[in-house]
Amino acid sequence: MTETNDQADSDYKVTHLKRLSWSKGVSEAAIKEIAEIGQYVQIQDGEYVHRAEEELTKVLFVISGRLRATALDLFGKQVLERPLLRGAVFGLFSIAQPEQANTSLVATEPSTGIQLGMNQLLDLMSKHPDLQMSLFRLAANVVRQIVMVDRSKEQPSVVGVIHQTPASRPLTPRLVKRLMEIEAPPCVAGDDPNWQAIDGIPYRLLFENGNMLDSDQRRAQLKEWSDHGRIFIDLDTNHELSHLVQLVSFADTILWCIEPKDADAARQKLTLLQHEVPGWRDKICLVWLLDTETTVSPLNPDLSKLVERDFKISFNEPKQNYGRQLKGGFERIIHHLRGIQIGIALGGGAARGMAHLGVLNVLEENGIYVDMIAGTSAGAMAGTLYASGMDADHTVQCFKSDLTLPWPFRMLPAGGYWYLVYKYRRGQFDPMLRKYLADSHLEQLPIPMLTVTVDLVSGGPVVRQMGDATHGILESINLPGLSTPIIRDGEALVDGGLVNNIPADVLVSKGCNFVIASSVTAQLEREFVGIRADQELAKHKNPSLLQVIMRGYLVQSFNMNSVGVQPADFVIEPDVTAFDLAEFSRADEMAKVGEQVTLDAVNSIKKQLAKLDNALFPYS
Repeated sequence: MTETNDQADSDYKVTHLKRLSWSKGVSEAAIKEIAEIGQYVQIQDGEYVHRAEEELTKVLFVISGRLRATALDLFGKQVLERPLLRGAVFGLFSIAQPEQANTSLVATEPSTGIQLGMNQLLDLMSKHPDLQMSLFRLAANVVRQIVMVDRSKEQPSVVGVIHQTPASRPLTPRLVKRLMEIEAPPCVAGDDPNWQAIDGIPYRLLFENGNMLDSDQRRAQLKEWSDHGRIFIDLDTNHELSHLVQLVSFADTILWCIEPKDADAARQKLTLLQHEVPGWRDKICLVWLLDTETTVSPLNPDLSKLVERDFKISFNEPKQNYGRQLKGGFERIIHHLRGIQIGIALGGGAARGMAHLGVLNVLEENGIYVDMIAGTSAGAMAGTLYASGMDADHTVQCFKSDLTLPWPFRMLPAGGYWYLVYKYRRGQFDPMLRKYLADSHLEQLPIPMLTVTVDLVSGGPVVRQMGDATHGILESINLPGLSTPIIRDGEALVDGGLVNNIPADVLVSKGCNFVIASSVTAQLEREFVGIRADQELAKHKNPSLLQVIMRGYLVQSFNMNSVGVQPADFVIEPDVTAFDLAEFSRADEMAKVGEQVTLDAVNSIKKQLAKLDNALFPYS
């Protein structure tokens, strides 16, 4: 760790400090004192600022970069790990007990900060009550996040938008205009001499006559914008690598925009950048710009390894029978910038799972764009087709058409169940689903999709978020008794509802901070093949083996509702008990039930979301 005052004068440090979230409301005098007294430090990638069990004598105010804090218990076991980004302060909790700090802090990319001794900070806090209150609030926010009372995520202060293709240039103005509706106007620095001015948005060219502004000019611009909101850095990729390195290092998050034809060029450029700093992967998001005919991104595992996540968007209207999932990709980027990640968990329930499509349709129509879907069994099937971009209403009609009983099965008792057995045993679900999904992988879909299955070998759940999308569905819907286990890669896979019928917990583990659950098995009809508690025993019918299997599946799902669903923030429960488990021919009716119950719940969901981000989800 390099300590220097030569590279950062007091004014420069004040400028950086004023852009940090905790400094809002803190007096200029307090900030200037921190800048004058504090030591400006530069921390290299992989360098430790502090090691667990060493005496902690200084507090670090993070100015730029990304560090990782790891807390250990008395026996050296890791109990907590969290990233520290621009605006974080390390060491606040150790003011009361500096001699024992069981937390290590290491830079995961080149970072900068200002260090103060414990006594120096205590003196400043006693002189400046506003600083004291701000740091107390900051410490309280950390505690809330640790105990999950506060689920808010870090919001990037500096956003880099890098264009591998000129076609993505409209993205930055659209992001800026959308953010102006919900937060302080951002500033934009870029390389586009033809940038169209936006009222209220300061813009500065970063390059003059082909040369990037020097450090003094950049400092002056940063000082001028110190009281503004976010900064966007908007560039194409045709600049010198050294320039891109400087700008990527300054940004908190990067949106790297490409078209499918640019995949190899993007991989090469990102590889060069990450040779400089491997930790930059954690803040780079790929933005696939897709056209009307292409609803899934290319499969490029090497490129995927170089980014933390991706978004799929389109500026065009969807093609026939496809929904607005790609248009909604824009709002998912806004969610990311606002620290929001909404997930929806879709439970199993055979044909009754068609109600999920009505739920998804209404959420989208009411501006609640989900960032991630997890599904079990029928929830995996409905969710994956929706995540692929298919229109929900069209998907309902496809299920209704594909799974309507042929006449021989209509003649059989429990013919719907026998038809499912036939479809399973003849392998007909695979070609049925590939009509819509082709060979798409889960990671290519417009919305991230996770499917849940169970491995009979290990006895535990298996969550798929990559790999063949059709395989993900087939594994998750593979109901024991109707079909045999799918043997693949040393696993024997069956229906995920055996252990986790509504995988809300899976979404929480993937970082979602608001989770909706849709359960079609929350209610159970108190009748089975005509048998009811209030009916004489002599009048009952003898159930077939298939009816017993399907009823057993339903009863298990009903009793498993509490497993996995507990972390959900809102549960939608369409009452589809009037429909048989094999009655896919009434898919449209079940979807209508899902639509109505979700319409009734929309205001309540928005009220909950407002607690997380009232600016993005206003509720009065």
